[in-house]
Amino acid sequence: MAKPALGRGLGALLGGTPVIANPTPGAISTVAAVLAPAPTPPPVLSPRDRVLRVKLDRIRPCPLQPRKDFPEQTLRELADSIREQGIVQPLIVRERNGVFELIAGERRWRAAQLVGLAEVPIILREADDRAVLELALIENLQRENLNAIEEAQGYSQLVTQFQLTQEDVATKVGRSRAVVANALRLLKLSPTIQNYIREGRLSVGHAKVILGLTTEPHQKLAAERVIKEALNVRQTEGLVAKLLNRAGKPTAKTGLVLPLAADAHVADLENRLRERLGTKVQLRYAQGKGAIEIAFFSDQELERILQIVGVATE
Repeated sequence: MAKPALGRGLGALLGGTPVIANPTPGAISTVAAVLAPAPTPPPVLSPRDRVLRVKLDRIRPCPLQPRKDFPEQTLRELADSIREQGIVQPLIVRERNGVFELIAGERRWRAAQLVGLAEVPIILREADDRAVLELALIENLQRENLNAIEEAQGYSQLVTQFQLTQEDVATKVGRSRAVVANALRLLKLSPTIQNYIREGRLSVGHAKVILGLTTEPHQKLAAERVIKEALNVRQTEGLVAKLLNRAGKPTAKTGLVLPLAADAHVADLENRLRERLGTKVQLRYAQGKGAIEIAFFSDQELERILQIVGVATE
């Protein structure tokens, strides 16, 4: 009696397909068809990931967009890239009253207008106002597209319009609570100083120091001096300390107190002297007494200053 083939025993034990003794070519084809892996079906795109093409004039900017400044030079550079390569990344939009409102991609939309594109690729999303603001903030923050004031205003909108706490805002945009809190403090500065920050004339470090001054005239005065004299942050700290000292605390040397109203006038005179003489000038004043200190750094500069003030040299 013939012994059963070892392979058949292993096949039965392992639960595999039985081995066919002396298989015919047709049987081999059948087995191959059974054992072949099923073809992978093509991926089905979710409607939220499907790229559509729509006319450019059907898209509108979103009023919730935190980014307000779009430098012309960078837009033209992006337009040149789009002219050569097209729009690689679709715009993210939501449908509102028959038009598409941008959630993300306003810079690409503006550049597409410069190029004169008739259509652009979009991905359609369903999102309420809060989600739109969150998505726009996150996109811009990840790309570092926002200036410090735009970032602060975006956080403020989440706090005031949607009643979120600073902790909630920090969690949603992936920032620490301290970052959010420090950004919101910038909005306590006057609009003039906020514009200096937008324009890059003042850094956030300078602004944080200037916030140590409690009145708008003093803050503006400090900001203007920082810009005119190109002070660094450490020098700005010294300036703010001096202004605080003059504003309400006795000076170390004289023990005299300078009233707030007089301080602004003194600083203005100091600025005018500096501009007239073209060098660093410090005006000390307290109760009708004080001194003017004029800096010079060479004999030639001293001679120039003397000529300006009308003092002849022999």
